[in-house]
Amino acid sequence: MPEAPVPGCRAVLLDALGTLVQLEAPWPLLRRLLAVRHGIEVPGAKAKEAILAEFAYYRAHHQEGFDERSLEDLRGRCAAVVRDGLPELRDLPTEAVKELLLDSLRFTPFQDAAPVLGVLRAGGLRMAVVSNWDCSLAGVLANVGLGGAVDAVVTSAEVGAEKPEPAIFEAALERIGRPAEEALFVGDSLETDVRGARAAGIRAALLDRAAASDGLDVERIFSLVELPRLAGVPTLDP
Repeated sequence: MPEAPVPGCRAVLLDALGTLVQLEAPWPLLRRLLAVRHGIEVPGAKAKEAILAEFAYYRAHHQEGFDERSLEDLRGRCAAVVRDGLPELRDLPTEAVKELLLDSLRFTPFQDAAPVLGVLRAGGLRMAVVSNWDCSLAGVLANVGLGGAVDAVVTSAEVGAEKPEPAIFEAALERIGRPAEEALFVGDSLETDVRGARAAGIRAALLDRAAASDGLDVERIFSLVELPRLAGVPTLDP
């Protein structure tokens, strides 16, 4: 369970995927789009395998999408990975496969995200999202209604450093004008989020939505609803 509120907390940094937003499994949607748009049927297992290969490629290369032009190049290469994994797509142009891939990636906010961000903002805290992502993250957050709730969106692609490296956390603190000792970081990964933030001198809490991390020597919360109390901000509950 979380400890006492962070003394003098004036900023909250948050991870994106798994903390604020979640990704719907893309392969069922990819199969439906292929059938509707191109009359192509692919086995579910093969579609999943191709998407997982794309995920692995993206994770290894996401920092190469640091601006609009480089992002489009990265997306083209990711689409090529999907096409290579599905021989049925070999006659489709890269642009068509890229459109299918992007339309298959649907992010939705966790139900606790927007209300809690609102409480933190009402409490006067500065907030930043810090994520291993390409430069499109600000647009993703805007599309799901969270973009206006934070003061900065800091991605590894734009900074040139990824969590758990201290540099990305330091860049976020600089963007919102707060020192490490006044900040709290919350994310769902022990290694990249909690340990990374601690290495940058920031107190960190693990968001353990599935209550699957018993026995760890780390502060935990099980929902973002617990975050305002940890940050020392009154909630809106009566």
